Amino acid sequence: MNIETIIDKNFNGVISVKKNNQVIIKKPYGYSDIVNKIPNELDTKFATASAGKVFVAVGVLKLIENGQLNLSDTIGKILDFDLNAIDKNITIRQLLNHTSGIPDYFDESIMNEYAELWIDFPNYKIRKSMDLLPLFINKPMMYPAGEKFQYNNTGFVVLDLIIEKTTGLLFDEYLRKSVFKLCGMINTGYYELDRLPAKCANSYIYDEKKKEYYTNIYSVDAKGTGAGGCFTTIVDVENFWRNLLDGNILSKNTVEQMFSVQSNSGDDNYGYGIWLEKTEEGTFEPWFQGRDPGVSFISSYNRNKSQNITIISNMDNNVWEMRRNIIKII
Repeated sequence: MNIETIIDKNFNGVISVKKNNQVIIKKPYGYSDIVNKIPNELDTKFATASAGKVFVAVGVLKLIENGQLNLSDTIGKILDFDLNAIDKNITIRQLLNHTSGIPDYFDESIMNEYAELWIDFPNYKIRKSMDLLPLFINKPMMYPAGEKFQYNNTGFVVLDLIIEKTTGLLFDEYLRKSVFKLCGMINTGYYELDRLPAKCANSYIYDEKKKEYYTNIYSVDAKGTGAGGCFTTIVDVENFWRNLLDGNILSKNTVEQMFSVQSNSGDDNYGYGIWLEKTEEGTFEPWFQGRDPGVSFISSYNRNKSQNITIISNMDNNVWEMRRNIIKII
């Protein structure tokens, strides 16, 4: 069982594979800083794009367990700004499972690259969740709330705003205190790109014309929101899975709801803030992922086999194919 034989020679990032509590591989590859040839390490912090949605979902479900929110609560009841044409009766449940129909500021069904957002709207303005409001607040609903599943970034930005309204804290501060600290995720957080802490990897995009790499600092939000942008390490992701599955963040009953199919479209199954893949045994394997310019991430946990695979890259590497190939040989 030699996973190294299937790793792309150009892979840049960290891979961790565990099965039955045994480490099969845990290894960094390439550079966090190409120009200065600083290598990636196991404690290097990587941007993870949309992977952060799972942390937001856990944060919201924790507030529900604490009696501060309900899945049936509506955005019109909670938020105190004008929603314009957005349906005020959209529920927290519909935001969590991508059935809200709320106008998506980055509609992945018609837009190919996240960097397209910043052609007319400077990305350096995005420092908190409310800063994204101009990108969706004047748009019409995409479809009636509850009608169907369609992956939606705005929905998780609104969940951020609900967290902030409910707790009086910025959403990332709430997650730090209520989720990350509880899990021992000491190297996880939402950082501003022009104020990154130590040991953060630069995220690189390849310029086909100039045949060189450049960083993504003008291609993504200056600071992440509920839609994505969290930085984390391979070790912290493993800590998150362990504490979530052991019932240390949420009750095991809530975790089972989170890992149950709450919405779907074709082969795409979704719980609350997490994707679900049907296994050979007929159960569902939870996984979360993220992709931005210069960012590739996937992490899954097969509970039937106690099998955890996490691949983080600070380039546009095909971590999804890598995961599929790893599964075939283990």
